[in-house]
Formats: sequence, structure tokens, C-alpha cells
Amino acid sequence: MAQLSSDLLAEVLVGAGLVTRDQLETAAASRNDDVERLDESLVRLGLADEADIFAAVARHLGLEFVPEIDRDIDVSLLAEVPSEFAMRHQVVPLREEDHTLVVAMADPFDVTVLDDLRLLTRRDVRAVVSPRRKITEAIEQSYMAKMFRDIDDMQREDVAEEDLEIADLQKMAREALVIKLVNLILHQAIQERASDVHLEPHERELRVRYRVDGMLHDASSPPRHLHPAIISRVKIMADMDIAERRLPQDGRVRIKLGDRMIDLRVSTIPTLHGESAVIRLLDRKAGLMELTELGMRRDTFELFRRLISRPHGIILVTGPTGSGKTTTLYGALNEIYSPEKKVITIEEPVEYELPGANQIGVRPEIGLTFASGLRHIVRQDPDVVMVGEVRDRETADIAIHAALTGHLVFSTVHTNDAPGAITRLLDMGIEPYLVASSLVGVLAQRLVRLLCPNCKQPFQPTPEDLREVSVPADQAGAMTLYRAAACESCRNGYLGRTGVFELLLVDDDVTRQILDKVSANEVKQRAVGKGMRTLLADGRTKVLDGQTTIEELVRVCQRDEI
Repeated sequence: MAQLSSDLLAEVLVGAGLVTRDQLETAAASRNDDVERLDESLVRLGLADEADIFAAVARHLGLEFVPEIDRDIDVSLLAEVPSEFAMRHQVVPLREEDHTLVVAMADPFDVTVLDDLRLLTRRDVRAVVSPRRKITEAIEQSYMAKMFRDIDDMQREDVAEEDLEIADLQKMAREALVIKLVNLILHQAIQERASDVHLEPHERELRVRYRVDGMLHDASSPPRHLHPAIISRVKIMADMDIAERRLPQDGRVRIKLGDRMIDLRVSTIPTLHGESAVIRLLDRKAGLMELTELGMRRDTFELFRRLISRPHGIILVTGPTGSGKTTTLYGALNEIYSPEKKVITIEEPVEYELPGANQIGVRPEIGLTFASGLRHIVRQDPDVVMVGEVRDRETADIAIHAALTGHLVFSTVHTNDAPGAITRLLDMGIEPYLVASSLVGVLAQRLVRLLCPNCKQPFQPTPEDLREVSVPADQAGAMTLYRAAACESCRNGYLGRTGVFELLLVDDDVTRQILDKVSANEVKQRAVGKGMRTLLADGRTKVLDGQTTIEELVRVCQRDEI
């Protein structure tokens, strides 16, 4: 919603007694970007039900409220409202009454949409109000179904993909319906808050899946014979070679979807049934997250903030792909930045724009790698350096020497826990004395899904449940935990994610252990004895607080920690 609509919506909801002024302030403060709408914030926080919000809006404006949208929409009506317009403005045609087009809207305050519809359709338009999620689902189902019917009407020849000529692929990729289909897939991914789109060819189907909150979900799938055209369209957008179908490729492009600039990182690989593609969606408008928004407990947050305030040394953030490492590093840089400091980052690719920082994207094809870039960065007189990932000995060696010569260096490695980062550096061939004298701390992290506040269900845990998260079994009858359900506000009982963390400080004891080349397990045991909270222990507090579930915690944390 526009700001005007948000202000009007706030007054309507307060007037209807659905929320208080304090709750509105809470919802406003919880927004980590300017993309999330007021109604979405209220629903996410469990302060109001989505259906109640839109029913109140309908009553206030004297409009009909339609809680459920009939999916069997007349194709002729869909033809009058383009899919791009419907997706951008969250409006879908419902029916025709006396030559008047009846449309369902999520934001009836935006009267300019109705004016545009009247010009577009050249007829009278009447609005009714429906919940935003219902409209999104109806757009996906109805427009996708219409597009698939139109595509099936296109002339098709059963030609093996490997036999298609380049001219044929280019022509197919530029078909208007194929372009609209790819745009609709991307629009829907943004609406679903997806981080990735997976296009996976199988023998009899082309599977489309969205990754939302770290989990993959099936979406409407196009006809199998369109696979070459869709992949070619994506590759053309990302400036990739459509003639090369035997080797993996990577590409990137910035596109505009509605009023949002989205960076796409595209990766393709050859599979048994054709090229598979994954599209990473990076929303430039989403903005940076503050350290306080990552989900750290107070003591961990204070320790980490002191750690990143040091004048020199190397700080590593570790975890698997998609665990939020880059977001944490950006939060740290944002926390310590000041005009008196020169900050330089080298990444693959640059995922967010950090005001005041000099950011470099690696380009291996011209020789600009992490190692070569970092070698030149240290000659630029930086105070703080961020290296996207320490992958090899050369990069690690330069980063460590930068830390030893008065620079504060942030980077990431892929290990299962914080002590494992020490072993990883030693395995790369870095001398123990260099690791011991440069490394000041390691933060391991994972992302767990948060329970939807509107539908989470309390239950009494069994001793077996508690054993999963190392809680004494005799406490089973004395506590209440929560499990996931499902409602209109969420996909499957979860809404959003938060981090669980394990912070290892490299003190004198850890330094001696590094020099003695002790195992990561011994380092961990000693650190836990001195108060370090493991990933599982940190996640357990979120389970006991009702923020997430036992199943979700066990899914992302090592079982051997139990």
C-alpha cells in the first residue's frame, strides 16, 4: 500500500477497535524494510486477523466483502485485465453485472487503480474487497491456467531439445506468451516472499518450485514442451549463452517488477532431461537488517558487538549456504560504519548496497578473484575489509596477513559449527601461529522458521520430545510448547525466520589449543564449559519461548550436539 493508504488503513482499524495505537506503533517498528505493508505487518505479528482487517475496510467504505474468491473465473474477463497489472495492483476480475466489471481489490483506498481499469477496459468498474492472500492465490491459479490454455493452442512440434537450432530457441524465447509466463513466475515468487525459483525438467513435467523461508514449495507448472523456451528466455535475460546447453553457466541481471528493482542471479546445469535453472532473487528495496533484528540473545549480541568494534583481527561467520551469513556481515558493517572509516568489500556477487562502502564484485573470467582483489584492497588503506568467502589457502593467507597488519577483516567459511572454522583454516595449510594471532572470534549460525502467531497450537511435550532438545524428561509435565498448524496468514504454520547462533571468542585458552592443534571437538567442549552457548542450546531457548518448534530446530542443528 502507498503511505496514504497505510494512514487511512490505520485510522479504519483503530476506529473499528481491531488494533490500538500502541499496536500500530509496534507493527511499524517491526518492519525491516519499506516493502511490507501495514496489514501484512499486523498479520505477521498476530495483532489482527487478515479477514477481519479487510472486512473492516469494506464496512468503512460501504463495499461488499468477499472472503473467498471463486477460482473458476471467466477467461474473457481475464483477457481484459493484463496479468502484470493484476499482479502489481493486487486486483482480479470476478464477474460482470449489467455491463459493469466487478473486481476484487486488496487496497480499495487506491482509487487511481480503478481509474486505470476504467481506461483499460473502457467500461464501468465496481470494486469489492478481498483478503490479499486470496487475491494472490486467485491471480496465480486463474492467470496461469489461462496462459497454459493459450500455450497449448500454439503450434508445437515434438522435437528433441538437443536438436533445436539456436534460431528456433531465440524465436521461442521471444514469444509474447513465453515472456509473460516467465514474468508471471517471477512476480508470483516475489509475492510469495521466495528467495529462489527452481526450474527443474523431468521426463514428463517441468517442475517449478519456490524456496520460501528456506523450504521448497511446488508452484503451478508450465507444460513440459515449453521447457526449452522458458530456459532460453531466462538465459537471454541474464546475458548467458543459449547455444551452450552441455556445460553449467552463471549469469545475472537487474529487472523491475512493479515498483521494485530485483537482482536475479541465474545458475544453469545440464541434467538428464534438459537444463535445470535456479534463479536467486535479491530485492534491492528490502534494505539491510540491523544486528538487533537477527534474533541474537542479549548476551550474544553484546559480545558480538564488542568483537566487531576491535581495531584489527579477523572475524569469521560460518554456516551452510542460505544460513544468513552475508546478512549478518552486512549488519555488522552497518553497525560499526562511520565516516572516519574506509570500508571495502569484495563479494560474489554484491548482494546489498552498503552506504559509504566501496564494494567490488569478483569476476573470475577476467582474473578478479577473491585473492587477487584482496591483494589490491590492502593497498587502498582500508580500515575494515569484508571478503565474501575464504575458499582457499591464498585468500585465507592474504586475509590473515591483512588482519595482522592493522585491518579488521570479516569473512565467511562453510563449517558445521564455530570451532570447525579453526580446523578449516588449518586444513587449508595456514600455520597455527598465524591463525592464533589473527583470529579473534567465530560466529556460527542457522536460520529457523518462526511459528505463525495466528495459528500456533500449544501442547504438552512428552519426555521423548524434550529429549530431542536436551531438556530433562522430568520437566515434561511442567511446560507448554507449541506446534505448527496452518491458517490464511501462513503457508504451513510458519511465517518468517530468525537466527540461532554460536559465538566462539578466541581467548588465551583457545589460542593455546590452536597452537597445540587440538581437535575442534576439544575446543568446543572447553568453550561450552566456559559458557559458550551451542547452536542447539540457543535454538532451545526459542523453542521454550514458543517462537519455533522442536522439529524445526532439529532440522537445522546437528543431532550430535544433543
